[in-house]
Amino acid sequence: MPKPITQNTLFYGDNLPILREHIPDESIDLIYLDPPFNSNRSYNVLFKDERGEEAEAQIAAFDDTWHWNAAAERTFHELIQNAPAHVVAMLGALREFVGTNQMMAYLTMMAARLVELHRVLKPTGSLYLHCDPTASHYLKIVMDTIFGPVNFVNEIVWRRQNAKGQAFTRFASNHDIILKYAKSEQRVWHPQYKEHSPEYLEHFYRYIESETGRKYRLSDLTNPNKDRPNLTYEFLGVTRVWRWTKERMKEAYEKGLVIQNKPGSVPQLKRYLDEQEGTPIDDIWDDVLPIQAQASERLGYPTQKPLALLERIIQASSNEGDWVLDPFCGCGTAVAAAHKLKRRWIGIDITYLSISLMKYRLKDMFGLVEKKDYAVIGEPEDLGSARQLARSDRYQFQWWALSLVQAKPLGGSPTPGPSPSWKAPDGEGRRRGGRVEGKKGSDRGIDGVVSFLEEKGKLQRVLIQVKSGHVKSGDVRDLRGVVEREEAVIGVLVTLEAPTQDMVTEAVSAGYFTSKTWQKDYPRIQILTVEDLLAGKGIDMPPSAYGTFKQAEKVKKKEGEQPELM
Repeated sequence: MPKPITQNTLFYGDNLPILREHIPDESIDLIYLDPPFNSNRSYNVLFKDERGEEAEAQIAAFDDTWHWNAAAERTFHELIQNAPAHVVAMLGALREFVGTNQMMAYLTMMAARLVELHRVLKPTGSLYLHCDPTASHYLKIVMDTIFGPVNFVNEIVWRRQNAKGQAFTRFASNHDIILKYAKSEQRVWHPQYKEHSPEYLEHFYRYIESETGRKYRLSDLTNPNKDRPNLTYEFLGVTRVWRWTKERMKEAYEKGLVIQNKPGSVPQLKRYLDEQEGTPIDDIWDDVLPIQAQASERLGYPTQKPLALLERIIQASSNEGDWVLDPFCGCGTAVAAAHKLKRRWIGIDITYLSISLMKYRLKDMFGLVEKKDYAVIGEPEDLGSARQLARSDRYQFQWWALSLVQAKPLGGSPTPGPSPSWKAPDGEGRRRGGRVEGKKGSDRGIDGVVSFLEEKGKLQRVLIQVKSGHVKSGDVRDLRGVVEREEAVIGVLVTLEAPTQDMVTEAVSAGYFTSKTWQKDYPRIQILTVEDLLAGKGIDMPPSAYGTFKQAEKVKKKEGEQPELM
């Protein structure tokens, strides 16, 4: 049995073994997941500097494409061997109906994880699964089987965009589906409200109290159940079956809340607008706008969801101090919303690009420092684990190494065809983050960049190359050529292996960059080993002007507000 998690945590890796090995039974209050939709699309992270200039590069965060292969067959077999009998029967029927294709590979992946998510959810907990209409009907069958049809709560429709050109051939597809399931009838629930529409206010709240200027409406006080002898009495000369007892009716009348417009008319209840919570939110969400291209909230992650969307879900189905889990956390909107609302949180993602983005987001929004204010599990902590990451996935190693020097990734050599398979114990059908692309399909010998400002506001660049294999003096000469070609001022070679003496000599011979602003010389070519970076050494350069990703908006505490949970 996994030990209870005691602090906010980010996990790097495949969420299935992480759920099994780290998350105890019935320990989570609320789960939100926004998994890939099986849309056969590639999703790119777009980078743009703080001046709003065009992106220098884009990286394929993940290919949302699935394949029925040996790995998918193994996962299916594992489920058949270990899942409850009713889940096994459902998967067998789906396979017979759907066939061994991309959709079945996707559903097999999701079923394995939903079984674990059901296990970790508390009896009072809820799960919100964000998907689109191409897979929602299949996912609902899977979730009905795992959670039970009686624990289906809502199918929420979120309007995510405006109509596009496809409306010329069919009705435009403008919405996502959010399926809400509970663990039991004991689920936590806080109704949510939105402001009344102007039309509603004009129609119903048309009275204004002369003494106070407060708007109000008049409501019916009669009881729809006419067979209530104990509530049948005469009040202000009118006999009816009332909603309240005579004592309560009299008390409300003395407070001025029950009025009679004229003798003989049926008394009515005065409802003040400023005492109403608003219009109850239903299962059609068209009031939460998607993130627009120029929105300050936008970070450049392809499937980023609005913070307001996650805040609504978290406020509705959890309490302060509860545990919120996002097993496909991407750029971390659920994690950010949970922290903002004083919930504890766990985020999991299989790409280090996402983990890196979340670290910066938590720092920018809340001033949180990794390994101090929250734990990070699964990333390399020593040279041995760094080598292991490099052997298993050189692109994840590259992104991790770049994050240690706070560099913006600029891509790598693209790999043709579909992404490689997940390198996870269960052997999933494909791996998110399997392909990296630079501008126009080429990285130009650059893996990352850090920018800083020189005199007169001129932006200067430091270029980084990451090497996970054997290194030689020719690599230093190549980097020097790239720095000259790109008109950068400093080049940094990040290596897993220690540099040779010839490499050190070659780097020193490149000379120095002199900063007029800081009145200091900086080595033009620098070599940093992973061991150096793990020990806390960084690039010798002027202070960086811009961060790795677009900076998230800082969350300000209200006056008198208690510190956030850590």
